[in-house]
Amino acid sequence: MGMSSVAETESDEARYQAIRARDPRFDGVIFVGVTTTGVYCRPICPARTPARTRCRFFRSAAEAEREGFRACFRCRPELAPGTAPVDASVRLGRLAVQQIEHGFMNEARAPELASALGVSDRHLRRVLMRELGVTPVGLAQTRRLAIAKQLLHDTPLPLTQVAFASGFSSVRRFNAAFLERFGCAPSALRRAPATTAIASRPGDRLTLRLDYRPPLAWEPLSAFLGARALPGLERVEHGVYHRLIGEAAIEVAPDPRRSALRVTLPGSLAPRVAEIAQRVRRLFDLDAHPDAVSERLGADPRLAPLVARHPGLRVPGSFDPFEAAVRAVLGQQVSVRAATTLAGRLVAAFGAPRAEVLARCEDTALRALGLTGARAHTLIALARAVDRGAVSLAPLDPERAIARLQALPGIGPWTANYIAMRAMGWPDAFPAEDLGVKKALGLQTARAITARAEAWRPWRAYAVMYLWHA
Repeated sequence: MGMSSVAETESDEARYQAIRARDPRFDGVIFVGVTTTGVYCRPICPARTPARTRCRFFRSAAEAEREGFRACFRCRPELAPGTAPVDASVRLGRLAVQQIEHGFMNEARAPELASALGVSDRHLRRVLMRELGVTPVGLAQTRRLAIAKQLLHDTPLPLTQVAFASGFSSVRRFNAAFLERFGCAPSALRRAPATTAIASRPGDRLTLRLDYRPPLAWEPLSAFLGARALPGLERVEHGVYHRLIGEAAIEVAPDPRRSALRVTLPGSLAPRVAEIAQRVRRLFDLDAHPDAVSERLGADPRLAPLVARHPGLRVPGSFDPFEAAVRAVLGQQVSVRAATTLAGRLVAAFGAPRAEVLARCEDTALRALGLTGARAHTLIALARAVDRGAVSLAPLDPERAIARLQALPGIGPWTANYIAMRAMGWPDAFPAEDLGVKKALGLQTARAITARAEAWRPWRAYAVMYLWHA
């Protein structure tokens, strides 16, 4: 069973819920035409959400234009990500942004970024100017300044360390760029009252704040992650998530004073604060819209008491998408504990799971860890597909990824949708063949379960979490 997009469902109400939430995960999946204005928009449009009766929904911008709607000047539907060949430049732009967000240009220049993405420097610059109105250098500069501003607010790092941690090559360039962008020197911001700042721990430990939309059901979220942690890399103790990054460790815990998580990390990881923050946000689903999810799922008699019991339940993501995909394969047809044991052996033998490492592995080495021959074959096939780019686990095109995953040996609908849930953060992923879902609903066939779940779109992944907690 492949996963249909929210645009293909019979329920316009589900599409409207995605529009109301302005959830970027549906950007490029659905478009909405407003009958009173003749304009069509993306789900993330900042304009006021029109009434349900004024909306028409489309699978593509072209479909909306064929019906006589014109593109919105504010959200610019032509920039939405898609799957057609004409959208290749949009995907390239998003990949470039992702690399820049991870700090690629701290140690490299724009031509090297273009080379890593398989295009010329001129083409990459032209794409980013067309899609975002900025050059790669300008985008990297904005990212560095945003990191610097957070470090100035939230940590006591000396200005010199802030400059280098945020990716600047010199303090002079940092001061000049900060003054030009914010109209004041970095030292002036540090002297200003910082009522939202979090004091760092003594020594070289830094604490960053990551806000979220409340509520957040921390206990079930951390318990889920703790039961499925990769031994030797991560663990949950006393409600605190611990993760090794190389030889250094980070800790994540709720901030008792506000709707935020606190990420504590050693000063040695300061140059990677932006990447780490992004990974933690993905792991704990901090960009979710819990009110929209609760409103939709709470209308279902079966889910309503579960939603009331665990307000703000999130879909656990991943610190690293490939790790989550590996964990999904290891969890096929075995208990959570058995899968965790296999994961621990894998980490002990190969370190943190990496596609480029497992792609070159012999299945005999995996069978020696306790994997069946079929599962070893599946894991190697997955690693090779990701390593050569045949399968992307980036959250840009989950439907295509699900289809390509199911083309690999040993990966069926359950595994593909589980990977979409956790590795790609797709909110409408739905493993209809899951045993826990069958038990919770009292239904036996994937077809019956899929029909039952139609009313939960576009938040079916969240419904799965609630059913698992039943």
